[in-house]
Parts: sequence; C-alpha cells; structure tokens
Amino acid sequence: MNQERYKEEYEEGSELLWPSDKEDKITRQFYKDLSHLSKNINYSKKKKLGFFEQLIKIIKVKGWEN
Repeated sequence: MNQERYKEEYEEGSELLWPSDKEDKITRQFYKDLSHLSKNINYSKKKKLGFFEQLIKIIKVKGWEN
C-alpha cells in the first residue's frame, strides 16, 4: 500500500490533510529516534550523577578516617 497525500473534507467545513505513506514513515522514524535519544541522555545524566555521588561518599569516608 503506497498511498499518496490526500485531503479529507467534513460537513462542518473543516479539512484534514493526511500524509503520504512515505512521509508518515519518515515522521514516525524521526519521533522514534528522538525518543531513544532523550532516553539515552537521561540515562547518561543519571549515570554521571551516580558516579559523583559515589565520589562524594568516598571523600567523606576518607576525610573522617584521618
């Protein structure tokens, strides 16, 4: 099914312009990639934060032992 862009008209006078299959596939892929990118960024931030929290804990423990 390779459907081209088409308009759908309604009785109220409104019109919807639907994307072609190719445009729809590209748009869906874009949002999928964007979603994965944001998940990876959030994961990286959490990972970095965890590293700094561990570093602070080590510094505190080492500082209290002396």
